[in-house]
Amino acid sequence: MPDAVPFFFALGALAHLCRSGLRLPAPLYETLSIYLLLAIGLKGGVEIAASSHPALWRDALGAILLGALIPLLVFPLFRWRFPRADAASLAAHFGSVSIVTFAVASAILHQRGVEFEGHLVLLAALMEAPALIVATLLARLGGEGKPAWGRLFHEVLANKSVLLLLGGIAIGWVAGPQGAAPLAPLFVDLFKGALCLFLLEMGLVAASQLPELKKSGRFLVACGLALPPLLALVGLGLARILGLSLGGSVLLMVLASSASYIAAPTAMRLAVPEANPALGITAALAIVFPFNLLLGIPLYIWLAGAL
Repeated sequence: MPDAVPFFFALGALAHLCRSGLRLPAPLYETLSIYLLLAIGLKGGVEIAASSHPALWRDALGAILLGALIPLLVFPLFRWRFPRADAASLAAHFGSVSIVTFAVASAILHQRGVEFEGHLVLLAALMEAPALIVATLLARLGGEGKPAWGRLFHEVLANKSVLLLLGGIAIGWVAGPQGAAPLAPLFVDLFKGALCLFLLEMGLVAASQLPELKKSGRFLVACGLALPPLLALVGLGLARILGLSLGGSVLLMVLASSASYIAAPTAMRLAVPEANPALGITAALAIVFPFNLLLGIPLYIWLAGAL
C-alpha cells in the first residue's frame, strides 16, 4: 500500500494549477517549519543518546566530505552552460540538503518497518555548511570580489533550519529517551500530520515555480532529473563504505540526491549576490523536490536493497 504523505504534495500542486486560491496562512507555514525541524532533531538526538553508535563521528566525517564533494562534481556540468556565479550557486543548492525530503523518506521507512541509524539526522545537519562553503570558493576562484566570510559563516551556522535542527539534536541527546518521553505526544504522534500539511503548502509553492521552469530551459530540467539518481548512487557508495543499514543507506542516498531551497538560497544571496537566485530555487523546488518525493525515494529504496 503506498504511503499517503507524498500525495499531499500532489494535492497542493493540483490546487495551484486549478487556481483554487488555496493557501496556508503564512504564520501557520512558519510554525510548521519550526515544528518539523525541532521534531526531526529531537527524535535524532534521542536515538543517538539511546544507541551510542560507535561509528558516529566516523559517519559524521563521511557526511561532511560528501557535502563538500557534491558541489565539486556538479559544478563543471553547470559551468558548461551557465556563468561561473550561476554554476556555483546551482552547485550549492545541489550540494546542500532538503530536510523535508529527509523527513518524508524517514516517514516512509517507518511505515514499511525499515529501521535506520538514529544519527542520520546529525549527518543531515552537517552536510549543509561544507557544500555552501565549497560553492562559494568555486564562485570566487578565477572571479572578481571576495565573499564576506564572517557574514557567510554566520548565515550558514546560525541559519534557522540548521540552528533548530542542531538545537533539537542537542536537547534530545542531553535529555535522552526518558527525559524526552513527555514530549512524545506533540513531537512524535503529531509529526506525520504536520508533515502532510507542510507538503500541501510545498505543492502550492512548487507549482507556482512552473513559469520560471519554462524560462530556465531544457538543460536545467534535464540536470534536475538526471542528477538526483546519480548523486544517490554516490551516497549509496559512501553508505556501503560506512557499513550503514538498509534504512541508513536509503537516507544517505536521499541526502545526497536532494537539493536545498531554504539554506542555500539565503547563503548564496550573501556569498554570491551576482548569481541569479531563480535558477537555484527553481531547480531545487520545482524539479528535484517533486522528483525525489514522487519517484526518487521509492527508487532509492529499491536500489539500496538490490545493489
